[in-house]
Amino acid sequence: MRNFEINRKTAETDIALFLELDGNGKSDIDTGCGFLDHMLTLFASHGSFDLTVKCMGDTDVDYHHSVEDIGICLGKAFAAALGDCAGIYRYGNMILPMDEALILTAVDVSGRSYLAFDLNIPTEKVGDFDTELVEEFMIAFVRNAGVTLHVKQLAGTNSHHIIEGAFKSLARALKSAVAIDEKKAGQIPSTKGKLL
Repeated sequence: MRNFEINRKTAETDIALFLELDGNGKSDIDTGCGFLDHMLTLFASHGSFDLTVKCMGDTDVDYHHSVEDIGICLGKAFAAALGDCAGIYRYGNMILPMDEALILTAVDVSGRSYLAFDLNIPTEKVGDFDTELVEEFMIAFVRNAGVTLHVKQLAGTNSHHIIEGAFKSLARALKSAVAIDEKKAGQIPSTKGKLL
């Protein structure tokens, strides 16, 4: 089974996270931020990942530390669960409609961290969640997962739909990228023979 459990404690957050790549979309999420709980639940469901996240953070300040540190932990868990990436498809993409919003996401599990983030989220908040934190989450995830990620908004004016579309499309793209290609079982998906 391709899974990993991580515990990370700092002066700002205390996080326990478990990820199973070959799961059924089951989740148990408690981040202290209702909107982030919802996004991670959607992420697990649409990626068919089993995901448990427990975070105690300094949410009396704001959600920034919790969001960023969860992104760090989720990225590290993905990298560790994938190991040398033998047999995976490596690439995945999704164009996902979320009502009036349309989000394109493409991912390369390359070992190289890069984020192209092109979402125009019109409001500063959804509920009490600062929408600028979506990019912070993606940056933290990409840096620690070692993936190249492009997220582009093709249409949409509703902040909630844009963000939800981004999380769902990320999950779907990752699901495709980390799936096992039976024709390439045991092979590293690179002509170099290894991923960075």
